[in-house]
Amino acid sequence: MRTEEAYVKKHIENNVATIEFFHPAHNSLPGKILAQLADTITEVGQNDEVLVIVLKSGGNRTFCAGASFTELISINDEQTGEKFFMGFANVINAMRKCPKFIIGRVQGKTVGGGVGLASAMDYCMATKFAAIKLSELNIGIGPFVVGPAVERKLGVSGMSQIAIDANSFYSPEWAQQKGLYTQVYDTTEELDEAIETFAQNLCNYNPQAVKEMKQMFWRGTEDWDELLNERAKISGRLVLSEFTKKKLEKYQ
Repeated sequence: MRTEEAYVKKHIENNVATIEFFHPAHNSLPGKILAQLADTITEVGQNDEVLVIVLKSGGNRTFCAGASFTELISINDEQTGEKFFMGFANVINAMRKCPKFIIGRVQGKTVGGGVGLASAMDYCMATKFAAIKLSELNIGIGPFVVGPAVERKLGVSGMSQIAIDANSFYSPEWAQQKGLYTQVYDTTEELDEAIETFAQNLCNYNPQAVKEMKQMFWRGTEDWDELLNERAKISGRLVLSEFTKKKLEKYQ
């Protein structure tokens, strides 16, 4: 029986670009897929045919389980660690710099780096199955790279709450109250219908106005290229700590 393979793919129709990522391990993303995702977002953002972007994942009940644990366990030096944690940083920065509005489709649970992706959306819609968790403290690191994006959406209070309570999933309703999700739907079908309608409405806007608004919304994040790189160095150092190595032994 053939195992499903990881991918990043795009589809453009009626001025809407749909970018979809997938990995068979609950959409946990290795460096190669994260790099493809960042490049695809940048490429589509520069395409004049595209007016709106929808970012989604394959599968049913998990939007994104964060970074690949297999790669995480194999890190043996700080340089490799920094490169690993820059994976999500590069995707977040690509989303931040993209001149088009990015609509998020979160159909299921999202953990760690996946919460960072949801937070970097310009408008994020979800289902009632889309609980969130920042689990990084459980293995001795922290949500350093995704922290700025999560804090920007949830505020310091909301971000610190889920970062400290690293064992708990927080409900989609909680995430909506904090401003991460704009709407929460009962089914994926309802979610998809709402996203299609909303995306087509956004296509009626002046692209130049959208670009200027996007810059306005992201004002104050101009230093994120450097900031997220510094955060990746922190995580890259911590992942080599004796504490984290002992934690990770349980998963080998």
